[in-house]
Amino acid sequence: MYICTKIKNEKNLIVVISLEDFRAIVFSGKTLNITKDEQKQIEDSYQFLSSFARNKVIYGINTGFGPMAQYRILDSDLHNLQYNIIRSHSSGAGKALDTVYVKAAMLSRYRTFVMGKSGVHLDAVLLLKEFINREIYPYIPEHGSVGSSGDLVQLSHLALTLIGEGEVFYKQEKRNTSEVLKIEQLQPLNMYLREGLALVNGTSFMTGIGLINLIYSQKLLQWGLIVSTLINEIASSYDDFMSVELSCVKLHHGQQNVAASMRKIAQGSKCMMNRQKELYDKQTPDAVFQHKVQPYYSLRCVPQILGPVYDELIHAEKVLINELNSVDDNPIVDNETQSVYHGGNFHGDYVSYEMDKLKIGITKLTMLIERQLNYLLHDKINGILPPFLNLGNLGLNYGMQGTQFTATSTTAECQMLSNPMYVHSIPNNNDNQDIVSMGTNAALIAKQIIENSFQVMSIHGIALAQAVDYLKIEDKLSTITRKFYTDIREIIPVFIQDNPKYKEIDRIVSYLKNETIEL
Repeated sequence: MYICTKIKNEKNLIVVISLEDFRAIVFSGKTLNITKDEQKQIEDSYQFLSSFARNKVIYGINTGFGPMAQYRILDSDLHNLQYNIIRSHSSGAGKALDTVYVKAAMLSRYRTFVMGKSGVHLDAVLLLKEFINREIYPYIPEHGSVGSSGDLVQLSHLALTLIGEGEVFYKQEKRNTSEVLKIEQLQPLNMYLREGLALVNGTSFMTGIGLINLIYSQKLLQWGLIVSTLINEIASSYDDFMSVELSCVKLHHGQQNVAASMRKIAQGSKCMMNRQKELYDKQTPDAVFQHKVQPYYSLRCVPQILGPVYDELIHAEKVLINELNSVDDNPIVDNETQSVYHGGNFHGDYVSYEMDKLKIGITKLTMLIERQLNYLLHDKINGILPPFLNLGNLGLNYGMQGTQFTATSTTAECQMLSNPMYVHSIPNNNDNQDIVSMGTNAALIAKQIIENSFQVMSIHGIALAQAVDYLKIEDKLSTITRKFYTDIREIIPVFIQDNPKYKEIDRIVSYLKNETIEL
């Protein structure tokens, strides 16, 4: 098996950004700094390309773009060529991407440039860095990318702001870029050699969105483990479904890790039952057992259901971090070999394929949570709780009947959206782009599924808290599940009378996204 070490150049100057580094910059506002070694790599690449490009035909420097590459560009027009690719492709549509996704994409583009394989002028990299550090977020419409040549449309909107045009979000306001540059005393980017093409040609948006999706998905999985443990406490389940002995005979790391996490979450619980003690060590004369010998699959099979999701998130992190630390340009400018290489590193299939797998996993998690919610609300199934967790007068009050409609419809939307984008290539660009990745569409759809999942998880959290209060088992819960219950109750107190829930659902979604979990 061939292992390429080329990206780690002979001076070993390239520093890999981890997911924690990414999280610190995007979510915690850690300042992005460029090292002297990185600056030298960028400058050396630019100087080499400036010299090498003389009297040679190089795509995107003295040719047109895409199928127009067959047309040579006059020397007098080379400067305008780089502006034209940006302006002509700033053609997105739809609502603006939230700034956290834009910041993630900017960081991804920045990472490509600091590799020193793009031939861009240092000014482009430094200005991009300033946008990130000063929280200047370009206005980027969601729709436009087919995922090859990367995210041309979205990246063009980013590049448009770097040349002082278009609009940005600045201090929570949408403003003309030129105004903000004046306020921040920044100069618009000048085109030198190939900055226009380099800025718009890559996988940065699908990668940035994908990494945010990954971080939120990891959090959803952690909440899924907590609520799945709590519902088994509510049901007084036998605890051997998450035992070491059971899990270790199924040779999947995901299942084993999910079971181990649930055992950790359940430590100190006085709610779950021991099968050995209750059924093996004593005689029972009952012909019909009132307590289920084995609970429903949505309670009992959590390690088997969420194990594959766990494994997928591990793999998704590897793929996305690899993409973040890759050079996704075309052409590639290699100062070490003194040549320029044309190919398709802008193709987003790795990200597209991973986003489809991730969204399927989060949909399955959402389906599991919806079934657990149904268990809590269906008195004929659980046998211990009132219908719809209605703590008031049956018939007069309705408990969580209305919230179940929302959870069910939202889960159904996740199921529909789980159809893959990866295989939905449509040729375009005069068939120059005859097979494309649709990676950004895949990432955006995964983003919607993740948002839906948080909403369903929020409703489930309310139901779990109501169940705990009805059964009066708060003091019997484990330390971790009791904290979850207490946190939910700080947002929405126990309720008997009917009242609107939409604001509480939103507040719990915010809590689920932002709360730090340590399992």
